Amino acid sequence: MREIKWPDTAKLKGFFSQYKYVFLVIAAGMLLLLWPTGGQKIDRTEEAAERPAPSQESFDLDALEEKLSGVLSRVEGAGQVTVALTLKSGMERVLAADRETVTDQGGRSSWTTETVVLDGDSGEETVQLTQNYPTFQGAVVVCQGADDPGVRLLLTQAVSALTGLGADRITVCRGG
Repeated sequence: MREIKWPDTAKLKGFFSQYKYVFLVIAAGMLLLLWPTGGQKIDRTEEAAERPAPSQESFDLDALEEKLSGVLSRVEGAGQVTVALTLKSGMERVLAADRETVTDQGGRSSWTTETVVLDGDSGEETVQLTQNYPTFQGAVVVCQGADDPGVRLLLTQAVSALTGLGADRITVCRGG
């Protein structure tokens, strides 16, 4: 009978301990490659049809000011509150567009851009990529309790949290 000669285990242990992190990274990569992803393919036309119509998502500054006034009126010591907000930029929709290079006979090239339009059940619809909400520029809060520094601080912090404005862009005034 022939004896099987095994490799020296001390050398193998040394090799694996020296490169253990390399083997760990390779094993993790192979695991991620084999991880199931669900295999669902999304049809972009169906995805666009499932989105709400852009007209459903609109921004109403007056409604926001009224809602903010109602919330701030509930702050203890504030009393009746009125809020006025100014906008740096309004609501903006970014639409999908195709861009082509057109070269005329003189060798000059120019760009032509066309908005992507889908034929839907209710007619043609544009494809909206993103919707940028307004950016606020400043806020004025008029309330009965503005003489109290604690109330002023609470109102400034609340307006800052809801609008993203810094405290230097928010003014709290006493009103009658």
